[in-house]
Amino acid sequence: MSKMTSSPETAFASPEKRQHLRFDKVFPVRVESVLFGELPGVARNVSAGGIFIEMREPLPLGSRVRVSFCNPDETAEIVAIGEVKNHYFMNYVQAGATRSVSGMAVRFEGFENESRQILEDCLNRFRILN
Repeated sequence: MSKMTSSPETAFASPEKRQHLRFDKVFPVRVESVLFGELPGVARNVSAGGIFIEMREPLPLGSRVRVSFCNPDETAEIVAIGEVKNHYFMNYVQAGATRSVSGMAVRFEGFENESRQILEDCLNRFRILN
């Protein structure tokens, strides 16, 4: 594993290969899988196309998941259906201490109810604010 000098909040903010607006904000998510049940996670980065979820033990590549979370204003729940596309295991140094993060990237393939519009509204609001 390679060492990084940035924190996990900035580690996923690389501008290359980005198709969608995204925001880097840490918030809890619930991941549901037919094979693995319901699991807690921490979102580190979300866009209209997918999400990076920090988890101690990421689900296998190709796993179909349902991801639920509240929008940053915590006024509406967003529910997305997707597939685990990548795993990430990173070591980094923060305040002189070595830390690590593991997680998975989930590509969104669909949304329940008005979740797509709620997420896009959030992303547009963050773009205007930043």
